[in-house]
Amino acid sequence: MSGLPTARPAVFSVPPYVGGESRLDGVNRVIKLSSNEGAFGPPPGAIAALTEVAAIAHRYPDGGATSLRAAIGRRFCLDPARIVCGNGSDDLIALLIQSYGGPGTELVMSRHGFLIYEIAARLAGMNVRKAPERNLTADIDAMLAEVTPATRLVFLANPNNPTGSLVPASDVSRLRAELPPDVLLVLDAAYAEYVERADYDPGVELVDSGQNTVMTRTFSKMFGLGGVRLGWAYAPLAIVDVLNRTRMPFNVSGPAAAAGIAALAEPGWVERCRNHNTRARTELAARIERAGFRVWPSEANFLLADLETADRAAAADTHLRNRGIIVRQVAAYGLPQCLRITIGTDEECSTVADALDDFGQNHG
Repeated sequence: MSGLPTARPAVFSVPPYVGGESRLDGVNRVIKLSSNEGAFGPPPGAIAALTEVAAIAHRYPDGGATSLRAAIGRRFCLDPARIVCGNGSDDLIALLIQSYGGPGTELVMSRHGFLIYEIAARLAGMNVRKAPERNLTADIDAMLAEVTPATRLVFLANPNNPTGSLVPASDVSRLRAELPPDVLLVLDAAYAEYVERADYDPGVELVDSGQNTVMTRTFSKMFGLGGVRLGWAYAPLAIVDVLNRTRMPFNVSGPAAAAGIAALAEPGWVERCRNHNTRARTELAARIERAGFRVWPSEANFLLADLETADRAAAADTHLRNRGIIVRQVAAYGLPQCLRITIGTDEECSTVADALDDFGQNHG
C-alpha cells in the first residue's frame, strides 16, 4: 500500500477562519476591540453559575439542553420545542448548511456578509453567490437576482457583521415572500439585543408565519459568553427535527448551559448594556469622524471606520497596535480600507479615539 489519507478537495477551497487577536508581543495591557465581545464581560450571575457547576464537570450535560431551552423560551416568549441550542451559533449555521446544502447546490449571501457562511458552504461543496450591496447594506433585489434553481439557502446577517448595517423588517419580509418556498432563509440575529430601531424584527415573525425560515442567535455578544460557546436557533418543527438529527449529542456543555440560564435571568443586564452601547457608539463615531475618518452607520456593538485606502487602514492598525490596541482588519470581507472597532468600556473607547485622533493629525 502507498500514499497518504486524502481530504476532500472542498476542504482546501477556503482559508482557515482567523478570529480576532487577543495578544500583542511585548505589551502587558492590551485593549482588545477586535471580536465584538460584550463591553462588561459575563453577567455576575453567569460567573457564579460557572463556579458552581465546576464541581460537577465530570457529569455529562443534558443532551437536549431542556432547561436552557425553557429559559430562552421564557425570556423571549418562544416555544421551547422550536428552539435548538448549539456550540455557538456557528455550530447551528454549519449544521443548516450541511443539512440543506451539498455538492451542486448554491448559497446566496450579501457581498460583505459574515464570512462563516461562505466557509461552511464551501466545505459542504456548495457554490456561493454574493450579491452586491448598496451603501454597505444588503440589497434585497440584488440578493433575489442571485437566486437560481440550484439555490437552497439564503443567509442574511441582520444587523450585519462587519458593516453594522440593518435591513428593515418590511424588506426582510419581501425577501422571504419573493424567494421560492423550497429555499431556506436563515436570519442571523447575533446582534439583535443591541438594536433599538422600531422597524426591526430579528426573525421571529417570519419563523412563525411559515415553514422555511430560521433565526439564529448567540450568547457571545450582549451576554458576554463568547468563551463558553453558546448559541441557539428558532425554527419550524420540521427543521428542528433535522437539526436534532444532525447535531452532536452533547453539543452544549453543562457549564455553557448553566451560564446561559443565569445570564438570561440577570436583572437589568440587557438594558444596561444596550444603553451603554448606544451612547458610547454615538460618542465614539463622532470622535472618529472629527479625527477625519468616515464611520458607517451601525446598529450593533461595533463601528466600521473607513480609512479610504488599504495602505492607510494598515498604517492606522499599526499605529493602534503600537499603543496596545487591537481592532479588526476586514480585508477578508472585501473591505481592506476599513477597520472594525468594538464598542468597549468608556475608557477603552476614549483610548482608541485618542489614538485615531493622533494618527489623523500625523498622517493627514
